[in-house]
Amino acid sequence: MQHTGIPAAGWLRCLSGIVRREALRFIHQRGRFFSALVRPLVWLAIFAAGFRFVLGVSISPPYETYVLYEVYIVPGLAGMVLLFQGMQSSLSMVYDREVGSMRVLLTSPLPRWWLLFCKLLAAVLVGIAQVYVFLIVARFWEVEPPLIGYLTVLPALVLAGMMLGALGLLLSSWIKQLENFAGVMNFVIFPMFFASSALYPLWRVQEASLPLWYICQANPFTQAVELIRFALYGKFDPVSCAAVTVALLVFGGAAVLGYDPQRGMLARRAAA
Repeated sequence: MQHTGIPAAGWLRCLSGIVRREALRFIHQRGRFFSALVRPLVWLAIFAAGFRFVLGVSISPPYETYVLYEVYIVPGLAGMVLLFQGMQSSLSMVYDREVGSMRVLLTSPLPRWWLLFCKLLAAVLVGIAQVYVFLIVARFWEVEPPLIGYLTVLPALVLAGMMLGALGLLLSSWIKQLENFAGVMNFVIFPMFFASSALYPLWRVQEASLPLWYICQANPFTQAVELIRFALYGKFDPVSCAAVTVALLVFGGAAVLGYDPQRGMLARRAAA
């Protein structure tokens, strides 16, 4: 559709409106906040206590000494918050696309890629707020990264959140009904989370199964966790940053194509 004549104020109004709507939805759904916070805290308080002496953590970057198991899994649990937030946002996208506000926005003169970007950014901002609350609460478990790490981790959270949210948007372009979403998530969230370095060092996985180690290395969630892990301690991992950036471009481009009314999945669904 034609959108070349839209002033910059129109683009910004769309962005602020979608971000404000996502923030208000999150504030009004208090159960959503507590569930997002309780999920990683259960892993931190119960799982970490049970496996502290089973899963040893050697000295490996970015750590310069031996660390508690709780310290090791916090970056992975922060990635879990972003992962679930990205998928929840995609779930709302399925609803909004059918009967909600996005049904109207998708027919506006603004390009689809901008609408998807606004939706993605809004979800990422909400997810980052949840991560920071989790990091503050994690200090009660003696997880105390350097104070500068709370600032240096912000770009990593934005990039990782955008990548995971783009994956969720891509999945939402394939899903016709909300009832199908839960099944798809079970084949995405849990494999991505468990086949990663979120809960155990990859050298442990390599000792147990070399094929599984390759799968974990190729998992984009692994790279997102490592990007967060290094950034939380004021360091930069170029490999994970490049991998997450490439995954963002691939997932984001595929999602834009999927929502294209002439070439994507929406067009095929309408033809069917």
